[in-house]
Amino acid sequence: MTASAHKPATRLLPPAPYAAALIGGWWLDRNIQAIPLDWGAATRPLGWLLVGVGLALFAWTLLTFWHYRTTVNPYKAASSLCTDGPFRFSRNPIYVGDWFILAGVSLLLATAWPLLFAPLIWVLLRYGVIRHEEAHLEAKFGDDYLNYKTRVRRWL
Repeated sequence: MTASAHKPATRLLPPAPYAAALIGGWWLDRNIQAIPLDWGAATRPLGWLLVGVGLALFAWTLLTFWHYRTTVNPYKAASSLCTDGPFRFSRNPIYVGDWFILAGVSLLLATAWPLLFAPLIWVLLRYGVIRHEEAHLEAKFGDDYLNYKTRVRRWL
């Protein structure tokens, strides 16, 4: 059995890049150069809507993990392969929810700075987290996971 079958070799806590982008973006906007993100009266309601969608997706994913009796912790081994609930649409529904929250909070802060960090966030997640999670799931669940990967996209 490979090391990946025991647990993922995740390199960073998945919410960290999003949080760093929001905090760093807010600081840059207030202290270096403002890059306004203002769509008039729709800005705040849309921001709250996006945050709400992200939180709802997170809650739905947690309920699915609970139903499958597996962990949400990216540093621990999965005990089951989740393929229902939000996992029917995305192999990474929590990370998709985090993107909604990033966009929503950017609107609420009225700055585009956090969104400028999106490519860096994507690279950090793809290679620091998802690569290791996928290797773990493939080593642990084999053909079941490979078949799932052919049916469901990584993001949306």
